[in-house]
Amino acid sequence: MEHRRLQACVFAGSQDGVNPAFRHQAAALGRALAARQMDVVYGGAGVGLMRVVADAALEAGSRVTGVFPRCLIPIEARHDGLSELRIVTSLMERKQEMAELSDLFIAVPGGLGTLDELCEMVNASQIGDSTKPCGILNVDGYYDALLAWLDHGVDQGLVRAEHRALLMADRDIESLLDRLVAAIAATPAGASR
Repeated sequence: MEHRRLQACVFAGSQDGVNPAFRHQAAALGRALAARQMDVVYGGAGVGLMRVVADAALEAGSRVTGVFPRCLIPIEARHDGLSELRIVTSLMERKQEMAELSDLFIAVPGGLGTLDELCEMVNASQIGDSTKPCGILNVDGYYDALLAWLDHGVDQGLVRAEHRALLMADRDIESLLDRLVAAIAATPAGASR
């Protein structure tokens, strides 16, 4: 039986940000995914950290699929050098398509769109619609405040500890990928991959 390559969905900013570590780590993630024989699914943009991840993964030999909504065509450049570019109608359809294509989700630094995509995937796991693991690459502590807020939610009785545990976070790429792959292997469907 042929081994199916894992599909890693990366949520990333459409801007580069001011910290050079954001670009450096986004590229390193793209290369690390390729080194692990994983392919990449992402939002299809040709700008910002989204492009950095895609270009690094492509250059290192991964297949990269972009999912780009028509509504962004006047606002944001799409990446026309991908293995595959799927054009969808809306942001909602983009999230659904990325969820269906992917085996795991990783957020690197980004803005509200990145947060929206990540939260939707974690929430799907929380309510039992998905068993696909979610992680944050916490570059230079970018997501420290979000993680502290989630921990505060647990302390205040508004976030269940088991739901908080659904979102992994690490500053180290290899450690994060090890944890995400282990989570896939621990699920009944993952064990047969």
